[in-house]
Amino acid sequence: MLDAAVLVLNQNYEPLDVCSWQRAMVMIISGKAEIVENGRGVIHTPTTTLPLPSVVRLRYLVHRPRPRVKLNRKEIFRRDNYTCQYCGRQTTNLTVDHVVPRHCGGTYSWENLVSACPQCNRRKGGKTLREAGMTLLRTPYEPRASLRYLFGNPRYRAYPEWKKFLIGWGDWTWDDL
Repeated sequence: MLDAAVLVLNQNYEPLDVCSWQRAMVMIISGKAEIVENGRGVIHTPTTTLPLPSVVRLRYLVHRPRPRVKLNRKEIFRRDNYTCQYCGRQTTNLTVDHVVPRHCGGTYSWENLVSACPQCNRRKGGKTLREAGMTLLRTPYEPRASLRYLFGNPRYRAYPEWKKFLIGWGDWTWDDL
């Protein structure tokens, strides 16, 4: 119970986030949220007994920008399916390569970073694709933050009561976790 997570839904039941049970209790007590699913028991205080939430829904609609995938090595490898974008070799021993080298004005962005095996990265070196005589298998792009990305943490399998709130909003099934 000490590290129990709570699914936070928007007013229209769209999954927004996951928070701690303590944060969820503060939102409930302050009137910002209501309990949708209980299923974990109760919390005893000196003066009252409160249900411990598993899913809460905000009482107002939150308009927020779409979440973005964080730009880091792990997510670049995940986007490229752990495949070298030059030779097509699928491996876990990958490096990140700048398509346009930094010294030539290349940026640290989704559109300029790809997964490369160490051999291809050494072969390309600090050259452009044309100078190195290499081509990309796929054009790099910024991936969309899907529900699988946001709520696909395997530890959330411990909360089967979330299933009915997550399934209708994404492109994945509960078994994908």
